[in-house]
Amino acid sequence: MSKNSKVLNLRDKISGNEVDLSLSNLTEVPVRELALFPKATVVDLSCNNIISLPPEFCNLTHLVKVDLSKNQLICLPDELGNLVNLQHLDLYNNKLTVLPVSFSQLRSLKWLDLKDNPLEAGLAKAAGDCLDEKQCKQCASKVLQHMRALQDEVDRAREKRLLKEKELERKKEARKREKAEEKEKRRKEYNAHMAALAAQEQQKKKNEEKKKKNGQAAGDKKVVVESAPKPRRSLIGLMFKLLLLLLLGLVGVAAVCRMTDLQREAVCVPVNVAVDDGLTWAKRQEVVVRQLLQNLSSAAKEFLESTQTSKN
Repeated sequence: MSKNSKVLNLRDKISGNEVDLSLSNLTEVPVRELALFPKATVVDLSCNNIISLPPEFCNLTHLVKVDLSKNQLICLPDELGNLVNLQHLDLYNNKLTVLPVSFSQLRSLKWLDLKDNPLEAGLAKAAGDCLDEKQCKQCASKVLQHMRALQDEVDRAREKRLLKEKELERKKEARKREKAEEKEKRRKEYNAHMAALAAQEQQKKKNEEKKKKNGQAAGDKKVVVESAPKPRRSLIGLMFKLLLLLLLGLVGVAAVCRMTDLQREAVCVPVNVAVDDGLTWAKRQEVVVRQLLQNLSSAAKEFLESTQTSKN
Protein backbone atom coordinates (compact mmCIF):
# COMPACT_ATOMS: atom_id res chain seq x y z
CA MET A 1 0.00 0.00 0.00
CA SER A 2 1.03 3.63 -0.35
CA LYS A 3 3.27 5.34 2.17
CA ASN A 4 0.68 8.15 2.42
CA SER A 5 -1.43 7.43 5.47
CA LYS A 6 -4.49 9.09 3.99
CA VAL A 7 -4.66 6.59 1.11
CA LEU A 8 -5.52 3.63 3.28
CA ASN A 9 -7.67 1.78 0.77
CA LEU A 10 -7.35 2.64 -2.93
CA ARG A 11 -10.45 0.63 -3.70
CA ASP A 12 -12.52 3.18 -1.83
CA LYS A 13 -11.25 5.85 -4.26
CA ILE A 14 -12.33 3.99 -7.40
CA SER A 15 -15.62 4.71 -9.10
CA GLY A 16 -16.11 2.82 -12.34
CA ASN A 17 -12.98 3.48 -14.44
CA GLU A 18 -11.99 6.56 -12.40
CA VAL A 19 -9.63 6.89 -9.45
CA ASP A 20 -10.00 10.11 -7.47
CA LEU A 21 -6.87 10.92 -5.45
CA SER A 22 -7.27 14.70 -5.52
CA LEU A 23 -6.85 16.74 -2.34
CA SER A 24 -5.13 13.76 -0.67
CA ASN A 25 -2.00 15.65 0.37
CA LEU A 26 0.11 13.24 -1.68
CA THR A 27 3.81 13.89 -2.20
CA GLU A 28 4.25 10.94 -4.55
CA VAL A 29 2.09 8.81 -6.82
CA PRO A 30 0.99 5.37 -5.52
CA VAL A 31 2.16 3.60 -8.68
CA ARG A 32 2.07 0.06 -7.30
CA GLU A 33 -1.54 0.43 -6.13
CA LEU A 34 -2.66 1.94 -9.42
CA ALA A 35 -1.02 -0.92 -11.33
CA LEU A 36 -3.37 -3.32 -9.50
CA PHE A 37 -6.40 -1.74 -11.21
CA PRO A 38 -5.76 -1.78 -14.95
CA LYS A 39 -9.41 -0.97 -15.64
CA ALA A 40 -9.07 2.37 -13.89
CA THR A 41 -8.08 4.42 -16.97
CA VAL A 42 -8.83 7.86 -15.48
CA VAL A 43 -6.71 9.13 -12.55
CA ASP A 44 -7.24 12.45 -10.77
CA LEU A 45 -4.13 13.49 -8.82
CA SER A 46 -4.88 17.23 -8.73
CA CYS A 47 -4.38 19.51 -5.74
CA ASN A 48 -1.56 17.54 -4.09
CA ASN A 49 2.12 18.20 -3.32
CA ILE A 50 3.67 15.92 -5.94
CA ILE A 51 7.10 17.16 -7.03
CA SER A 52 7.96 14.49 -9.61
CA LEU A 53 6.63 11.34 -11.21
CA PRO A 54 8.65 8.11 -10.81
CA PRO A 55 9.75 6.35 -14.02
CA GLU A 56 7.48 3.42 -13.05
CA PHE A 57 4.45 5.70 -13.55
CA CYS A 58 5.11 5.47 -17.30
CA ASN A 59 4.45 1.70 -17.13
CA LEU A 60 0.72 2.41 -16.49
CA THR A 61 0.03 2.22 -20.20
CA HIS A 62 -3.68 1.62 -19.60
CA LEU A 63 -4.16 5.27 -18.53
CA VAL A 64 -6.28 7.40 -20.84
CA LYS A 65 -6.80 10.55 -18.75
CA VAL A 66 -4.51 11.97 -16.07
CA ASP A 67 -5.11 15.15 -14.06
CA LEU A 68 -1.95 16.48 -12.37
CA SER A 69 -3.04 20.10 -12.08
CA LYS A 70 -2.16 22.22 -9.05
CA ASN A 71 0.88 20.22 -7.93
CA GLN A 72 4.58 21.07 -7.56
CA LEU A 73 5.89 19.21 -10.61
CA ILE A 74 9.22 20.56 -11.78
CA CYS A 75 9.89 17.85 -14.37
CA LEU A 76 8.36 14.80 -16.06
CA PRO A 77 10.11 11.44 -16.56
CA ASP A 78 11.93 10.78 -19.83
CA GLU A 79 9.85 7.64 -20.30
CA LEU A 80 6.57 9.63 -20.52
CA GLY A 81 6.22 8.64 -24.19
CA ASN A 82 5.44 5.06 -23.07
CA LEU A 83 1.87 6.17 -22.15
CA VAL A 84 0.72 5.43 -25.69
CA ASN A 85 -2.99 5.40 -24.79
CA LEU A 86 -2.99 8.76 -22.99
CA GLN A 87 -5.52 11.17 -24.56
CA HIS A 88 -6.11 13.81 -21.89
CA LEU A 89 -3.33 15.37 -19.74
CA ASP A 90 -3.88 18.29 -17.36
CA LEU A 91 -0.67 19.93 -16.10
CA TYR A 92 -2.21 23.27 -15.12
CA ASN A 93 -0.46 25.29 -12.41
CA ASN A 94 2.81 23.42 -11.88
CA LYS A 95 6.48 24.43 -12.10
CA LEU A 96 7.38 22.88 -15.45
CA THR A 97 9.81 24.69 -17.76
CA VAL A 98 10.33 21.95 -20.37
CA LEU A 99 8.83 18.64 -21.43
CA PRO A 100 10.76 15.42 -22.10
CA VAL A 101 11.57 14.76 -25.75
CA SER A 102 9.62 11.50 -25.58
CA PHE A 103 6.46 13.63 -25.19
CA SER A 104 6.35 13.60 -29.00
CA GLN A 105 5.49 9.87 -28.85
CA LEU A 106 2.09 10.52 -27.19
CA ARG A 107 0.32 10.08 -30.53
CA SER A 108 -3.07 9.50 -28.88
CA LEU A 109 -2.98 12.82 -26.99
CA LYS A 110 -5.98 15.04 -27.89
CA TRP A 111 -6.20 17.45 -24.95
CA LEU A 112 -3.46 19.30 -23.03
CA ASP A 113 -3.38 22.15 -20.51
CA LEU A 114 -0.04 23.81 -19.65
CA LYS A 115 -1.29 27.15 -18.30
CA ASP A 116 0.45 28.72 -15.32
CA ASN A 117 3.79 26.94 -15.82
CA PRO A 118 7.11 28.81 -16.23
CA LEU A 119 7.59 27.30 -19.68
CA GLU A 120 10.57 28.22 -21.85
CA ALA A 121 9.67 30.62 -24.65
CA GLY A 122 9.41 28.18 -27.56
CA LEU A 123 7.26 25.72 -25.64
CA ALA A 124 5.04 28.51 -24.20
CA LYS A 125 4.44 29.86 -27.71
CA ALA A 126 3.44 26.42 -28.99
CA ALA A 127 1.16 25.78 -25.99
CA GLY A 128 -0.75 29.04 -26.19
CA ASP A 129 -3.85 29.44 -24.04
CA CYS A 130 -6.16 26.69 -22.87
CA LEU A 131 -9.28 28.61 -21.92
CA ASP A 132 -11.74 26.27 -23.58
CA GLU A 133 -11.99 22.81 -25.12
CA LYS A 134 -10.90 23.99 -28.56
CA GLN A 135 -7.80 25.78 -27.30
CA CYS A 136 -6.77 22.79 -25.16
CA LYS A 137 -7.05 20.53 -28.20
CA GLN A 138 -4.99 23.00 -30.24
CA CYS A 139 -2.47 23.05 -27.39
CA ALA A 140 -2.11 19.26 -27.58
CA SER A 141 -1.66 19.36 -31.36
CA LYS A 142 0.83 22.26 -31.45
CA VAL A 143 2.86 21.01 -28.49
CA LEU A 144 3.14 17.58 -30.14
CA GLN A 145 4.37 19.25 -33.35
CA HIS A 146 6.85 21.33 -31.33
CA MET A 147 8.12 18.29 -29.46
CA ARG A 148 8.38 16.27 -32.69
CA ALA A 149 10.54 19.04 -34.13
CA LEU A 150 12.71 18.85 -31.02
CA GLN A 151 12.77 15.08 -31.37
CA ASP A 152 13.93 15.45 -34.97
CA GLU A 153 16.69 17.80 -33.81
CA VAL A 154 17.68 15.33 -31.11
CA ASP A 155 17.64 12.49 -33.65
CA ARG A 156 19.74 14.52 -36.07
CA ALA A 157 22.16 15.42 -33.30
CA ARG A 158 22.31 11.76 -32.27
CA GLU A 159 22.82 10.69 -35.87
CA LYS A 160 25.50 13.32 -36.30
CA ARG A 161 27.16 12.16 -33.11
CA LEU A 162 26.96 8.54 -34.26
CA LEU A 163 28.42 9.50 -37.64
CA LYS A 164 31.19 11.39 -35.89
CA GLU A 165 31.86 8.42 -33.63
CA LYS A 166 31.89 6.13 -36.66
CA GLU A 167 34.26 8.51 -38.45
CA LEU A 168 36.53 8.59 -35.41
CA GLU A 169 36.37 4.81 -35.23
CA ARG A 170 37.15 4.58 -38.95
CA LYS A 171 40.11 6.93 -38.52
CA LYS A 172 41.22 4.93 -35.51
CA GLU A 173 41.03 1.71 -37.52
CA ALA A 174 42.85 3.42 -40.40
CA ARG A 175 45.63 4.56 -38.03
CA LYS A 176 45.76 1.07 -36.59
CA ARG A 177 46.12 -0.39 -40.11
CA GLU A 178 48.78 2.19 -40.97
CA LYS A 179 50.70 1.30 -37.81
CA ALA A 180 50.36 -2.40 -38.64
CA GLU A 181 51.53 -1.77 -42.23
CA GLU A 182 54.42 0.37 -41.01
CA LYS A 183 55.36 -2.32 -38.53
CA GLU A 184 55.20 -4.96 -41.27
CA LYS A 185 57.29 -2.72 -43.54
CA ARG A 186 59.94 -2.26 -40.82
CA ARG A 187 59.90 -6.00 -40.18
CA LYS A 188 60.48 -6.72 -43.87
CA GLU A 189 63.24 -4.10 -44.05
CA TYR A 190 64.84 -5.62 -40.96
CA ASN A 191 64.63 -9.13 -42.45
CA ALA A 192 66.07 -7.86 -45.75
CA HIS A 193 68.88 -6.10 -43.85
CA MET A 194 69.68 -9.22 -41.87
CA ALA A 195 69.57 -11.32 -45.05
CA ALA A 196 71.99 -8.86 -46.73
CA LEU A 197 74.33 -9.05 -43.73
CA ALA A 198 74.17 -12.83 -43.81
CA ALA A 199 74.91 -12.81 -47.55
CA GLN A 200 77.86 -10.46 -46.99
CA GLU A 201 79.17 -12.64 -44.20
CA GLN A 202 78.82 -15.72 -46.37
CA GLN A 203 80.57 -13.98 -49.28
CA LYS A 204 83.32 -12.87 -46.91
CA LYS A 205 83.83 -16.44 -45.76
CA LYS A 206 83.94 -17.61 -49.38
CA ASN A 207 86.51 -14.94 -50.23
CA GLU A 208 88.60 -15.90 -47.21
CA GLU A 209 88.42 -19.57 -48.16
CA LYS A 210 89.30 -18.71 -51.75
CA LYS A 211 92.18 -16.50 -50.61
CA LYS A 212 93.34 -19.26 -48.29
CA LYS A 213 93.25 -21.79 -51.12
CA ASN A 214 95.07 -19.36 -53.44
CA GLY A 215 97.65 -18.75 -50.71
CA GLN A 216 98.20 -22.46 -50.26
CA ALA A 217 98.56 -22.90 -54.05
CA ALA A 218 100.98 -19.95 -54.23
CA GLY A 219 102.92 -21.39 -51.30
CA ASP A 220 103.14 -24.76 -53.00
CA LYS A 221 104.23 -23.08 -56.21
CA LYS A 222 106.82 -21.01 -54.35
CA VAL A 223 108.16 -24.10 -52.67
CA VAL A 224 108.47 -25.74 -56.03
CA VAL A 225 110.07 -22.64 -57.58
CA GLU A 226 112.43 -22.07 -54.68
CA SER A 227 113.41 -25.70 -54.39
CA ALA A 228 114.39 -25.96 -58.06
CA PRO A 229 117.43 -23.62 -58.05
CA LYS A 230 119.02 -25.31 -55.08
CA PRO A 231 121.27 -27.57 -57.19
CA ARG A 232 122.36 -24.47 -59.15
CA ARG A 233 123.20 -22.57 -55.99
CA SER A 234 125.17 -25.56 -54.74
CA LEU A 235 127.08 -25.73 -58.02
CA ILE A 236 127.93 -22.00 -58.00
CA GLY A 237 129.06 -22.22 -54.40
CA LEU A 238 131.24 -25.16 -55.24
CA MET A 239 132.80 -23.36 -58.23
CA PHE A 240 133.40 -20.25 -56.08
CA LYS A 241 135.11 -22.37 -53.46
CA LEU A 242 137.28 -24.05 -56.12
CA LEU A 243 138.19 -20.68 -57.62
CA LEU A 244 139.09 -19.36 -54.17
CA LEU A 245 141.22 -22.39 -53.50
CA LEU A 246 142.88 -21.92 -56.88
CA LEU A 247 143.69 -18.26 -56.15
CA LEU A 248 145.00 -19.20 -52.75
CA GLY A 249 147.11 -21.85 -54.40
CA LEU A 250 148.49 -19.38 -56.95
CA VAL A 251 149.23 -16.85 -54.24
CA GLY A 252 150.97 -19.57 -52.27
CA VAL A 253 153.02 -20.65 -55.29
CA ALA A 254 153.94 -16.98 -56.04
CA ALA A 255 154.98 -16.47 -52.44
CA VAL A 256 157.07 -19.64 -52.46
CA CYS A 257 158.74 -18.72 -55.76
CA ARG A 258 159.33 -15.16 -54.64
CA MET A 259 160.52 -15.59 -51.12
CA THR A 260 162.31 -18.92 -51.00
CA ASP A 261 165.40 -20.40 -52.57
CA LEU A 262 163.19 -21.91 -55.29
CA GLN A 263 162.92 -18.58 -57.07
CA ARG A 264 165.81 -19.54 -59.35
CA GLU A 265 164.29 -22.80 -60.30
CA ALA A 266 162.90 -23.16 -63.81
CA VAL A 267 159.39 -23.70 -62.44
CA CYS A 268 159.37 -20.35 -60.58
CA VAL A 269 160.86 -18.21 -63.38
CA PRO A 270 157.56 -17.67 -65.26
CA VAL A 271 155.73 -17.19 -61.96
CA ASN A 272 158.13 -14.45 -60.88
CA VAL A 273 157.94 -12.82 -64.32
CA ALA A 274 154.10 -12.79 -64.05
CA VAL A 275 154.25 -11.33 -60.55
CA ASP A 276 156.68 -8.61 -61.67
CA ASP A 277 154.46 -7.75 -64.62
CA GLY A 278 151.43 -7.57 -62.31
CA LEU A 279 153.22 -5.30 -59.87
CA THR A 280 154.36 -3.03 -62.71
CA TRP A 281 150.81 -2.83 -64.04
CA ALA A 282 149.50 -2.04 -60.58
CA LYS A 283 152.02 0.79 -60.17
CA ARG A 284 150.99 2.23 -63.50
CA GLN A 285 147.39 2.01 -62.50
CA GLU A 286 148.27 3.76 -59.25
CA VAL A 287 149.73 6.69 -61.19
CA VAL A 288 146.63 6.85 -63.36
CA VAL A 289 144.34 6.75 -60.33
CA ARG A 290 146.30 9.54 -58.65
CA GLN A 291 146.10 11.69 -61.76
CA LEU A 292 142.35 10.98 -61.99
CA LEU A 293 141.86 11.97 -58.36
CA GLN A 294 143.79 15.24 -58.91
CA ASN A 295 141.64 16.03 -61.94
CA LEU A 296 138.45 15.30 -59.98
CA SER A 297 139.66 17.48 -57.09
CA SER A 298 140.43 20.39 -59.44
CA ALA A 299 137.09 20.04 -61.14
CA ALA A 300 135.27 19.93 -57.80
CA LYS A 301 137.13 23.02 -56.61
CA GLU A 302 136.25 24.94 -59.76
CA PHE A 303 132.59 23.86 -59.44
CA LEU A 304 132.44 25.09 -55.84
CA GLU A 305 134.07 28.42 -56.74
CA SER A 306 131.67 28.98 -59.63
CA THR A 307 128.72 28.11 -57.38
CA GLN A 308 129.87 30.56 -54.71
CA THR A 309 130.33 33.27 -57.32
CA SER A 310 126.84 32.79 -58.71
CA LYS A 311 125.33 33.03 -55.18
CA ASN A 312 127.14 36.32 -54.51
